[in-house]
Amino acid sequence: MPGSLTRDRTIWLHLLLFGLALLAYLPALSGGLLWDDAGHVTRAELRSLAGLGRIWFEFGATQQYYPVLHSAFWFEHLLWGDSTFAYHLLNVLLHATAACLFARLLRRLAIPGAWFAALLFALHPVCVESVAWISEQKNTLSAVFYLLAALAYLRFHDSRRPAKYAAATALFALALLTKTVTASLPAALLVVLWWQQGRLAWRRDVLPLLPWFALGAGSGLVTAHFERALIGAQGADFALAFDERLLLAGRVVWFYLGKLVWPTELIFIYPRWGIDAAQWWQWLFLAAAVALVLGLSWLAVARRRRGPLAAALLFGGTLFPVLGFFNVYPFLFSYVADHFQYLASLAVFALAGAGLATLAARAPRPAALGAAALLLGALGTLTWRQSGMYHDLPTLYETTLARNPACWMAHQNLAIELAGAGDVDAANAHLRTALQLYPDNAAAENNLGENLARLGRLDEALPHLQRAVELQPNYAVGHCNLATTLARLRRFEDAFTHFATATRLDPLYPQAEQNWGIALMESAQPAQALVHLERAVQIAPAWVEGRIYYGRALASRNRLADAADQFRAAVDLAPDSGEAHFLLGKALRALGRTTEAETHLDAARQLGTAAP
Repeated sequence: MPGSLTRDRTIWLHLLLFGLALLAYLPALSGGLLWDDAGHVTRAELRSLAGLGRIWFEFGATQQYYPVLHSAFWFEHLLWGDSTFAYHLLNVLLHATAACLFARLLRRLAIPGAWFAALLFALHPVCVESVAWISEQKNTLSAVFYLLAALAYLRFHDSRRPAKYAAATALFALALLTKTVTASLPAALLVVLWWQQGRLAWRRDVLPLLPWFALGAGSGLVTAHFERALIGAQGADFALAFDERLLLAGRVVWFYLGKLVWPTELIFIYPRWGIDAAQWWQWLFLAAAVALVLGLSWLAVARRRRGPLAAALLFGGTLFPVLGFFNVYPFLFSYVADHFQYLASLAVFALAGAGLATLAARAPRPAALGAAALLLGALGTLTWRQSGMYHDLPTLYETTLARNPACWMAHQNLAIELAGAGDVDAANAHLRTALQLYPDNAAAENNLGENLARLGRLDEALPHLQRAVELQPNYAVGHCNLATTLARLRRFEDAFTHFATATRLDPLYPQAEQNWGIALMESAQPAQALVHLERAVQIAPAWVEGRIYYGRALASRNRLADAADQFRAAVDLAPDSGEAHFLLGKALRALGRTTEAETHLDAARQLGTAAP
């Protein structure tokens, strides 16, 4: 009977945690795609079995080499397509699952307050960025594998059975292939074993984890290469001396701890600090961190209270990859981000849960339960409010700018949304502000130039587009936009040079091929134009606009049957395109296929495109 009661209580605690997490994150469920979500939700060219193979075996096929993560996204798209609700719901469920596994791990370690610590993790608003942002499924999914691997390893540690070691190692590998920050797990396990035992034995404790350290180091090297070479975490913005990196590390630790203790003014992009070793006060953060570790070390040795030091080592060690000793791309905008401490926060929640449980044991039960409910209710409310910030891109960037007006990235990305909505003047105002805050911003120069060209202000656009490729010579999009503007200014030879550069830098860039073809048509070189327009269709066969432009070019060369094939493909891809029906009808009429032509011309009229 006692065992049955315990199981029933555990089931109800699981249900309570899942229910509270869903309630707290309810505003996030209706959210859309955010900043780099489109680079994580599986792209069209990767949605086949061959695409799944590319995810695993082609470096650069995905934004980062996290094949387990991107395989998960591949299967998710297979199941529910582009439903953002399903992605958000899954992320909340993964977060709740991680919280339940966290409780199970703490109970196995006989740490008091296990379920309270798990609820703190489930409801704390600092986790919102990881849960409400689809891209950060890398955090929630890797946390599940991380905690499963930890539990499996502890079972192996007790039994020493090879099968359990193999299972634990497989789970650790899955965690690494989902997100590299999980490489800290073997070190975390050593800290846990030291906390339990008071010392570490080489053969029993350290030796079995050496292969894990090797796996983690290899994974870290791959990720560091991707960050530097493919994502762009290099250059003057990342050039910090070693003493500056020490200063940064000290400040980062206190920042994250502060946000856990007092989670207010949480921002998507925090202000980027100036790091200056000549300013004495900046050394205080590092000095305070060293003093804390020394104090906790004394407590562990003199008083045999190892728990606080273990929690500090787990927190700082898990944060180590993002303390500033390694370059990660988001450092371009800010040295800190809420999602960086998702795993590290577990150590603080475990210590807080144990401490609060100890205090609660000394207080009357109703008072203890009431205080716990108030704390969790406050955290859940903050999480609800914070989740609303991640509803859509304009809301995210506007809220960021309200709290961090100097965030040039938010100005730049909000401008993209405004331009897409047709408010080009407002977009340009944000881009000019972004350039004032960060003058050497190739993307902002390109976007401003593109917007000005869209308004027909070609002479004004040209210097911005030229500046973009000067700042970033390998910027394929910048070369394409510069070439397109030069072609509109009838400077065709200069345009062709930049089109050639764009397609060399990105051989699978259909827009560059198409615009090059259009420029060649306008410069009376139709034969060469057809080569590039055909190439655009080959690269992106499902691109309706590409089919239409290629078909028009074929029709202009009296290749009406070939043109009709392209227009028919466009109709098949976009049955609601009046333009595609109209052009197909014209081509069929010219081919003498009157009845079929009238069917498509009628469809064009019904869709709002009138035939002559």
